[in-house]
Amino acid sequence: MQIDFNSDMGESFGAWTIGDGVDTELMAFISSANIATGFHAGDPGTMRRTIEQAKRLGVATGAHPGFRDLVGFGRRHINAPAQELVDDMLYQLGALRELARVQSVALQHFKPHGALYMHLARDEEAARLLVENLQRLEPDLLLYCMPGSVICNVAQELGQPVVREFYADRAYDLSGSIVFTRNVRAHDPAE
Repeated sequence: MQIDFNSDMGESFGAWTIGDGVDTELMAFISSANIATGFHAGDPGTMRRTIEQAKRLGVATGAHPGFRDLVGFGRRHINAPAQELVDDMLYQLGALRELARVQSVALQHFKPHGALYMHLARDEEAARLLVENLQRLEPDLLLYCMPGSVICNVAQELGQPVVREFYADRAYDLSGSIVFTRNVRAHDPAE
């Protein structure tokens, strides 16, 4: 078994900075980075700079698409047809892939963000449509997902390689689903 220390990166956009300086410091300690692709956070310049830094440090890069929700940071569910959601994700993947390609960097993985991640964990239509499209475009792209989630099961069924993950900084409910909260805090290991 291989352990991948993974973190979300490149979440600044325009004049708004998040993790200013933290991405640079944290990048030295991770093996893969989920790079925000503009819908929940990030912008083209931030994406490019984050790819440059990951390349310099030998950190694998992946697309981190989210709902169209800059104000809510992609943590609010947006009810949309499966095709529209997949179109948005493919658009974001394409943007990051081309910015990476200019720097001779190949994307390693795809990891949906926040509420979109949880939506795909439960919605078979959207999950299946996404994986079918990934199979056409990027059949070797790793898909980060929760073990036992709908998207994980669909990806395995269709032959898309998966990385089963857990969050060290999040709580889980009895079904094994992540409990997202606006009040992120340290967790007691006994919990």
